[in-house]
Amino acid sequence: MDKSPEAFRTISEVAVDLDIPKHVLRFWEGKFTQLRPLKRGGGRRYYRPEDVNLLRGIRQLLYSDGYTIKGVQRILREQGIRHVMSCWEQTADGSGKPDVTPIPDVAADVAQGATVQPGMEGDTTVLASNQIKQFRSLLTELSECRKILAEAKS
Repeated sequence: MDKSPEAFRTISEVAVDLDIPKHVLRFWEGKFTQLRPLKRGGGRRYYRPEDVNLLRGIRQLLYSDGYTIKGVQRILREQGIRHVMSCWEQTADGSGKPDVTPIPDVAADVAQGATVQPGMEGDTTVLASNQIKQFRSLLTELSECRKILAEAKS
């Protein structure tokens, strides 16, 4: 039985819809204060349609666009909830990617002392695979520049 678009969703339904484990949704609630599902007796969570759209935007930024948690927090703080929701909507309706740039975002996080080594214990700043590829490409380019400079000096 399908629910109407305005119906509240349980954490299980949201987890299946977004293909995200329930524990990740709970974790995100602690990281993104804008996420406030209703909690009923026994602590059951009920997500409003706006909550689900915000989660879709957060998922898009973290998993597809390569942002870190700190980066998404910064976007929420500076550009607001509607912008994050629109990140998913713009991608979902085919109107193109939102104006986001993951590399400077990660660079800012690193400048503030964030850890960017995936898999470290307690690490919440993990690079997406597209960011790793971009960094490797930049490192290769920098190595080639070093070689050129070394040859020019000789």
